[in-house]
Amino acid sequence: MTLLAPPAFLSVDSSLTGRFWRGPDPALERAAEALAQESRLPLPVSRILAERGVPAHEAQAYLEPRLRDLLPDPLSLRDMDKAAARILRAVTGQQRIAIFADYDVDGGASAALLIDWLRRQGIEAVLYIPDRIDEGYGPNIPAIQALSAKADLIICVDCGTLSHEALAAATCDVIVLDHHQGGETLPPVLAVVNPNRADEDGSLGHLCAAGVVFLTLVQCNRLLREAGWAQPDLIGLLDLVALATVADVAPLIGVNRAFVRQGLAIMARRERPGLVALSDVARLDSAPSAFHLGFLLGPRINAGGRVGRADLGAQCLSCTDPSAAARYAEELDTLNRDRRAIEAAVREAALAQVEAREAAQGPGLLAWAADQGWHPGVVGIVAARLKEATGLPSVVIGVENGIGKGSARSVPGVDLGRAIQRLAAEGLLLKGGGHAMAAGLTVDEARIPEAMARLAELLSREMADRAGAGELRISGLLDPAGATVELMQLLERAGPFGQAAPAPRFAFADQLIDSAATMGDSHLRLRFRSPGSPAIEAVAWGAMTGPLGPALLGAKGRRFHLAGRLELSLWGGRERVRLRLDDAAPAG
Repeated sequence: MTLLAPPAFLSVDSSLTGRFWRGPDPALERAAEALAQESRLPLPVSRILAERGVPAHEAQAYLEPRLRDLLPDPLSLRDMDKAAARILRAVTGQQRIAIFADYDVDGGASAALLIDWLRRQGIEAVLYIPDRIDEGYGPNIPAIQALSAKADLIICVDCGTLSHEALAAATCDVIVLDHHQGGETLPPVLAVVNPNRADEDGSLGHLCAAGVVFLTLVQCNRLLREAGWAQPDLIGLLDLVALATVADVAPLIGVNRAFVRQGLAIMARRERPGLVALSDVARLDSAPSAFHLGFLLGPRINAGGRVGRADLGAQCLSCTDPSAAARYAEELDTLNRDRRAIEAAVREAALAQVEAREAAQGPGLLAWAADQGWHPGVVGIVAARLKEATGLPSVVIGVENGIGKGSARSVPGVDLGRAIQRLAAEGLLLKGGGHAMAAGLTVDEARIPEAMARLAELLSREMADRAGAGELRISGLLDPAGATVELMQLLERAGPFGQAAPAPRFAFADQLIDSAATMGDSHLRLRFRSPGSPAIEAVAWGAMTGPLGPALLGAKGRRFHLAGRLELSLWGGRERVRLRLDDAAPAG
């Protein structure tokens, strides 16, 4: 007997963005209804809990994730004992410590965590972040040799697991605190603390580097307590862990939920000068959310490493002087505007390449583009934009002097980091590595087509198993009258939302468009209502660069089905609900 595919939700089989709307699974809906009855929680909240596999008797614990309940034992990670003991020895002996960090948000936040903790012990660590263009990702021999001459201990954060040759050049002790995929062998250092080492069980593989650093500091505090020394407060550092977890697209599961939930509460107190200054230049006028970390603060911190001074983000995050923090933030904001202009040009050219290749060869399993002169600081962002536009794993490579340096971004269920690491092992790349959702690579220009063909082949099985490509998943139907601040407050307790824990997406059926206008260069703002309900504002970020914005811009007075995620915004000192619009389709 042939099983019929479920019908499109609200009969939308091809939306304005060309997607099929898939409604909630009937079995999941029944489980959500049962959970709602038993827990007395609203159905939209119960749907989230049912989707996460949370039983009714654990609902309240899930809605209030506590760090003390979810924090793993730091000693469950290999080499943690050696790393913490060596850091403590450096602290008690007032030794010279250097921190070598990656130039992204995770690296900068990880470095700031260590700098903050060490300052409270009376040690001012030396910070070194390599230049993205001149030095590339990770430790290099000249930098490690120079640091070794001035330090008793080097701590590599968010890098180093695959840096065998560079770290072998060190003449002092080296500790690696990282989360990137490891190889069969480890570099010749004192300790490598990494939940994604080949000999780890992977149970903590969802941690970003800042999460690993935080666990290391937890163990260091334990040792301080056992020795009778005062221990710095670690809870106040969770704003940095939350920022890194969201910006590095780490799955919001397990202890990461507690990191982000608690970290957002710490950030709302506005006690860290660097984050206060960044929030102000980003015009963040409400309590921070995971969305703000990923889309307002993260890009500005990254801008220093992408198109400016590599250590600017880390310096801003670790700054204790509000005036200096404001200067750092202003410079990062300016660099971020420059980055957006560079990114727009590369994005347009990359999309044209992908579309031309598809027209000539048909649809593929990988979106990739490469060209001369593309700024290496924006290829990662453009890869993310390609992924969003195509729904495929994406790679963007900038070529200079015969060498391509690229970044890759994946889709859920496809481990891109492992595939790129295998390409490097097979000799198709000069080097490459990363984690499931993001990776970097260096390749000879002449081998780019061959390497991309092999990468598509390696990803083919996972892509074939991946369901839902070209679909928009809808959590349920909601009326504007039901989109209340009270519902949002309950929904936020089921968060934070992000990678591996998506926010519920609601559909609003047969809505009248009251108004629609552009906002900034590429965004769309509109208001919609249903009969007898107050109007709701919606914002579609970046919609004017795709089909959604132009189609809705002249839609005043017409009716559409709308789909998106709810959020709280602050206007006139009052909270109100707003829809972050993902898609739309004509009604009727």
